[in-house]
Amino acid sequence: TISGWKQMLMRGTKNYKMNNHPFTLLQIVVRAQERNSIWKPMWLIVIGSRRDELSLVDCYQCYRQRSDMEHLFRFGKQRLLMTSYLTPDVHHEENWFKLTLLSYVNLWAARKLAVVLPRDWEQYLKTNKSIKITPSLVQRDFSRIITTLGTFAKFPKRRGFSSGRIKGYKKAPRTRHDVIKKGSKKSTENLKAP
Repeated sequence: TISGWKQMLMRGTKNYKMNNHPFTLLQIVVRAQERNSIWKPMWLIVIGSRRDELSLVDCYQCYRQRSDMEHLFRFGKQRLLMTSYLTPDVHHEENWFKLTLLSYVNLWAARKLAVVLPRDWEQYLKTNKSIKITPSLVQRDFSRIITTLGTFAKFPKRRGFSSGRIKGYKKAPRTRHDVIKKGSKKSTENLKAP
């Protein structure tokens, strides 16, 4: 059962005026065949200028997808080098992030072609025929999948040697930014709610 209350306000503090941020409050209760609830009710808050455009079911479904997103980011950081590319240019970093997401989509698309290749210490994968193919198992078998599918790309041709930069060209130096140092902690007394 999903219940919702719109245009709710929360008590704020002197520093954080919560009356300027109305929200939608949701209560989700899971029951077993019209009996008492199985778990404690789950409470969700939807904040934003377009919160009224979402139905209560949409809000709940979006919240349920959070675990899938957490698994994606964990796998992307550990196995797809999502945070390994270091550059001062934000545009290059965004392109790298898109490439890692595309590689994850490739793993998802190839999941039906993958074969479980257990390592020597993974005996449970050899005996279990109904194993769920995870992205890491697809990645382990991806080199075989690529060689099986082939490619439409042509081999690169040598076009000669680049002339390089023009003589006398000088690259503009990178802009220097001030170092931000950690300041002293503010007292928590004025941040507490009355």
